[in-house]
Amino acid sequence: MCGICGIVNSEEGTISHSLLSHMCKTLYHRGPDEEGITIRKKAGLGARRLSIIDLERGHQPLSNENGTVWVAHNGEIYNFPSLKRELEAAGHIFRTRTDTETIVHSYEEWGDDFVEKFRGMFAFALWDEKRQRMLLVRDRLGIKPLYYTLTEDKSLIFGSELKSLLLHPGVKRTLNPKALDLFLTLEYIPSPHTIFKDIHKLPPGCYLSYENGCLEIKRYWKLSPSPDTSTEAKERNLSRLKEELYSLLKESVKIRLLSDVPLGAFLSGGIDSSTIVGLMWELGVSPLRTFSVGFEEESYNELKHARRIVEKFKTKHEEFILRPQALELTQRLIRHLDEPFGDFSIFPTYLISKVAREHVKVILSGDGGDEVFAGYEHYQAQKLSRSALLSSFLKGIYPLLQKIPPSSRKKGIWNKLRRLSQGFKNETNLRHFRWMIFFPLKEKENLYSYDFLKEIGEMKEIYEKEPFSSLYQELDKLDEVNAELYLDLNSYLPDDILVKVDRMSMANSLETRVPLLDHKLVEFMFRVPGNLKLKGLTTKWLFKKTMERLLPRENIYRSKEGFSIPIKTWLKLELREFMLDYLNEKRIKEQGLFNFPLIKKMIEHHLAGKENYSHELWSLLVFEVWKENYL
Repeated sequence: MCGICGIVNSEEGTISHSLLSHMCKTLYHRGPDEEGITIRKKAGLGARRLSIIDLERGHQPLSNENGTVWVAHNGEIYNFPSLKRELEAAGHIFRTRTDTETIVHSYEEWGDDFVEKFRGMFAFALWDEKRQRMLLVRDRLGIKPLYYTLTEDKSLIFGSELKSLLLHPGVKRTLNPKALDLFLTLEYIPSPHTIFKDIHKLPPGCYLSYENGCLEIKRYWKLSPSPDTSTEAKERNLSRLKEELYSLLKESVKIRLLSDVPLGAFLSGGIDSSTIVGLMWELGVSPLRTFSVGFEEESYNELKHARRIVEKFKTKHEEFILRPQALELTQRLIRHLDEPFGDFSIFPTYLISKVAREHVKVILSGDGGDEVFAGYEHYQAQKLSRSALLSSFLKGIYPLLQKIPPSSRKKGIWNKLRRLSQGFKNETNLRHFRWMIFFPLKEKENLYSYDFLKEIGEMKEIYEKEPFSSLYQELDKLDEVNAELYLDLNSYLPDDILVKVDRMSMANSLETRVPLLDHKLVEFMFRVPGNLKLKGLTTKWLFKKTMERLLPRENIYRSKEGFSIPIKTWLKLELREFMLDYLNEKRIKEQGLFNFPLIKKMIEHHLAGKENYSHELWSLLVFEVWKENYL
């Protein structure tokens, strides 16, 4: 695992070693073990290395035998042992035991098709000295990040995190108003956008080719689901599907155990993390180290579920109770994120990563299970929305649910009913995003200043904006459930869930591997009919039936709670003064983006307990802190 960065000049010219070194140093947390830099005629590559495989010789950037191909690599190629044997048989000579060297020789052997050979998580930069060409490549699901920009003189600047690019004098820090609008709507910024107008994320499953000053992006992998929806297939193949799924899960965990340093697993006690721990036990991992986080506020505490798995599989377990450190953490974590990000679960993810890093260098995590197996409540909501009678009923009771004070709702049925009925007010064209929107169109029209509205242009629902509009066009060939999963797999997963996991674990120099996002497993699950994933209103049905052979039923069929924090309370107590300082009238008016009266009303109602505006206020607060740090 590493952080990478680089510069490619459009014309021959000196590339500053000092500048590349400074760019690398911003990524120190991603690779504290060593720094490497190589400078060629027109290109410079930098890498910060977290040593996992071949600790002694795996220095980066790394080249082929004659120095004509160079690579800086962030991630892991899990099938590199078999690729290495194939390449050695073809005459290639290896000097290390690293997966990174496999990338170089694969490019020599197979050209641009080489990336299709890889099974893993990766973001790498490959320089072809003969062609004077740079390739930037990102893994299929977007597990590892990669940012890039072209300067005015057409030089290419890239890196694992935005902060490394921002050090280059040719990179502008211009706010992207459309990205800000998307952030306030969804709490994350979807690829290829970033909060900076001229900087972009390389989308998952794509590579960027830069040659002779020209940039081209090509997609090398795209999920092309073709589920067998025949009645005969559904009935006949259930036992076979369970066997194949179990086999793929076990293989996916197995290939992610390859490491020259200690590893462990996050354990929440839900089916995703419990499956990974159970399969590690089956595969003979010893000692089997697990890590859990709990909360003082009991309604958020899941430790009893994790302890059941600990007892069953006799793991060497560490628990951490999260106590309010909200102010210090908020300031620290926003710096690690580089752009506004509203997902509250950055806090527990950061803290459990911090605890785990004291014991291991590599962790296995259950992220991705909800998008692959259909685990979110918004899939249930979307299914319910197809009933006209129920839709009408839920729309009707929304005003009544509004009158129930937040203190009475807690995390129970009233809160879920309110959120469900609230989503029915949004456009049906939004599909399940109806339940994932935090600032609807009408609220944003009241929030945004006249000048900001002018800058954004015509206000539109997200299904009319890129990248969502092109995703919506691809849904006709999918059944109703798989269509919803497809949307999340191409938006919420890479741009929210995986961003959170990557930044918070790497902030602690911890490599996180996600077995449930192995691309072979994902392709298999998208051949499975949707009604075997969401059966009735039972989420993850096929996955749950498959894991009955290994896990306690209490863990398989427990209600979904999510990995969150009591942010509602934090904003009233620990973060109250911090929020009031950043969301004050003077500051809001000076920046000219938002209308203060709506913000004032939300703050007053939230602090008085009349309404829960934690999502809206947190997003505005995060943006204000980010803006002060980065603009």
